[in-house]
Parts: sequence; structure tokens; C-alpha cells
Amino acid sequence: MTLAGADELALAAYAAERDAHLVDEPRGRGFERFRRRFDPDGYRQLLAARGLRFVGRSEPAFPPLLRAIHDPPAGLFVRGTAGPELLARRAVAIVGARSCTGYGGSVARTLGRELAAAGLVVVSGLARGVDGEAHRGALEASGATLAVLGCGIDRDYPAAHRDLAARIACDGLVVSEYAPGVAPAPWRFPARNRLVAGLCCATIVVEARERSGALITADLALEEGRDVFAVPGEITSTLSAGSNALLRLGAIPLTRTEDVLEHLGVEPPEREPPALGSVAAAVLTRMRDGARTADELVRAVELDPAAVAGALVELELAGVVTEADGVYREVRLRG
Repeated sequence: MTLAGADELALAAYAAERDAHLVDEPRGRGFERFRRRFDPDGYRQLLAARGLRFVGRSEPAFPPLLRAIHDPPAGLFVRGTAGPELLARRAVAIVGARSCTGYGGSVARTLGRELAAAGLVVVSGLARGVDGEAHRGALEASGATLAVLGCGIDRDYPAAHRDLAARIACDGLVVSEYAPGVAPAPWRFPARNRLVAGLCCATIVVEARERSGALITADLALEEGRDVFAVPGEITSTLSAGSNALLRLGAIPLTRTEDVLEHLGVEPPEREPPALGSVAAAVLTRMRDGARTADELVRAVELDPAAVAGALVELELAGVVTEADGVYREVRLRG
């Protein structure tokens, strides 16, 4: 049965009270009794007092791509300073393993930064690993990013990403179909994944194990006729087994940011090459053959360790090198 207006908010509040996942009016008299005593205006005032909003799926501000999926939520609870127009902007999801490799995290961060710089909204699930790095990359570009929760809108999950969620809310949005007070539960995250895919015209899988949540998101995107990209990974790595399987099944290979931008018809922003000192330039040249530790770079360029350390700081600040687990990599997803 189709719901509208105050009924959508009532359904979301009722689902929270019953600790259930509901997208349509349930059968039985329970919801009818709840709806008769529910005060939508008072509930919205309580939300506003906590800096929260609710956008019902019948409202014009509800994202049109999400409304088009076969089981859209009754509405979205929203927190953040961005206006509702952010929900309608062209968006790309970046998803992957929570326990990603340093390489996977670097790729996710670079993609988040460069796609956001091109004007796309970066959507992910605020989880550890790939999700968090994608959000951070978008923030580094002063771009728009949107975090989708698998728990109540008033919670930050995982708690370790509380500061990241606050940064996202400063310029972007945090959204959930679940009302305040709803605790995270394993079964809520696959439901969350359909929102991640549903909000976006394309989904990128960076690293994913077989039968992972990222693959669920990719499958949901494919079911809705959305584009799915996969970053090729090492054939011996279990963290790449799922993403490499997507490539065998016909996902679009992603080896540079332009693969996404060109497919979507988005012009990449002009990017001036950074002015580098001679030592930094020499170190960067050595890194083009592959990732290296600082000690390996010192031996390769045959320079003083302090000079190489200074060059690495210069390269990181210029955004052309990233470091993870003591290994330095050149950022070169752009063509």
C-alpha cells in the first residue's frame, strides 16, 4: 500500500518502536492504532531540536534515483548542513573491504578525492577501510560526500568514525532510513547497502572478499540497472577475490579515475602539475616502478635519509604520494 506525507514518518517511527524493517504499511491493526496516536508535527519538532530532518519518499526533496528502486524506504532521516538538493545531485558509490590493504585504502581515497573534485557526490557507508577512505578523499577535495548508516540517524557507527561523521555533516549529509535510537544490527547493513546503490548512478568496488557486503551493494546496483566498476586486484589476494570476480562477470574495469568520468560524461577538472624540488622529483621517479618503503627509496636514490624524508613529506603535501603501513605509493589514478 502506498503511503504519503505524515504516514511515511509514522511508518518510520513505528518501525523503530517495533525494531523492524518496514518499507510499506504492515497488515494488522498495530500500525493503524499507532498512526492514530502519532503526532507527526511534534515528532518533526523533536527531530529539529536534535539537528535532524526527515524527507519522506513522496516529498519532492526525496532523491529520485532512490525512489526508483523496487523497495525504497519510507523516507530518509538526515543530519548535516547541506541542503536537500545534495540528495538529487549525481552521485557515485565507493565500497569495499573493511580490512582493506594499504593499496586499497589509497585507491579509495584517491578516487574519493578526484571524483569529488570533478563535482560528483561520493557516497559510502562510513565503515572502516574503503568506506572511510573514500569519505576522507572527498573531504580533502572540499567536495560533497554522503554517509549512509545501517543504524539510527543519531548514532555514529563505528564509534571510531565519530569525528569523520562530524566532518561529513559539516559540509555534506549523513542519512539513514532508521529513526533515532535504532541500534546497529547485522541484518540492517544489507538493507543499508541497497540505499548506497540506490542513491547512485554508479558503484565502484575497490577491494572485496567473496560474499562480502560490497558485492551485495554491487549486485543491488546491477539489479537496478546501474553501472558497476571494479578495481583489479592481485590474483593471489583473498581481498581481491570478489572484485576480480565482478570483472569476470562483466563489471567495468577501473584503472584510472577517468574511466568513471568518461563513462558518465563528466569533464575532469584541470589539474596543474605540482612544482617539486629536485630531491622530491627524483624520489617520485623511483616510485613509478612500484610502491616502496622509505628505506628502499633511500637506497634507490642514494641520498641522505633526512633529505628523502623531507621529500616524502613534500610529495604527500602535494597529493602525489600516499603512505600506508610504512609503504609509499604514487597517486596516479588520473590518466
